[in-house]
Amino acid sequence: MKIQGKSAVVTGGASGLGAATVRMLVAQGARVTIADINDKAGGELAQELGANVAFVKTDVTQEKDIAAAMQQAVTRHGGLNILVTTAGIGVAEKVLGKNGVHDLQKFARVIQINLIGTFDAARQAAAIMANNTPDEDSGRGVIIMTASIAAFEGQIGQAAYSASKGGVVSLTLPLARELARQGIRVMTIAPGVFLTPLLGSLPEAAIQSLSQQIPFPSRLGQPEEYARLAQHIIENNMLNGSAIRIDGAMRMAAK
Repeated sequence: MKIQGKSAVVTGGASGLGAATVRMLVAQGARVTIADINDKAGGELAQELGANVAFVKTDVTQEKDIAAAMQQAVTRHGGLNILVTTAGIGVAEKVLGKNGVHDLQKFARVIQINLIGTFDAARQAAAIMANNTPDEDSGRGVIIMTASIAAFEGQIGQAAYSASKGGVVSLTLPLARELARQGIRVMTIAPGVFLTPLLGSLPEAAIQSLSQQIPFPSRLGQPEEYARLAQHIIENNMLNGSAIRIDGAMRMAAK
């Protein structure tokens, strides 16, 4: 699919992987709706990038918020062709920790945001994309979801996060198979350790330790590298129904 002139929604688009994706899409000529709970960062990014970018404050656990973001894309940008879901949270907690058993509400919240929020955005976007006029390759839309290498090698303390991201990976193929009849492709990106605001707050020693665990290049991933992969997925119509790792060959240890 050509990005030029298309309308896109990026959940979690105010910072990190999402913001880099927003910048990439705008640079390639797309009109973008940023859907994020951080209204300050989201509003500032939209203002910086100009008239082709809108911001909608969005809590991805709220069906109506996601619907509002999708509707903004339709009314302001003329439709919806591309969805990238990067909204997510993490929690580090053992099932049996020194403070007791894993808090069930924390587990449920991670699942609600990372997995259910992703599915809700995908289903609502698909309902709009299905009505698009097909392009020369019969395509009507592209959905890119964000998982993590924790989906495959979850560490101790990552039960909630790994379960949520594993769910995203498992969603990919059935959604791609079902939506094929509408000409909508579905892919997932599974990043390794990337320099996002969450990791950027770590001490330098911790960042160096993480970097040394990555075979090559031995550094944290840059959000722009995620965005370049998202760009290739959108533009390469044969990419469908799979999760792609982007991790410098990192395989996480148990802890």
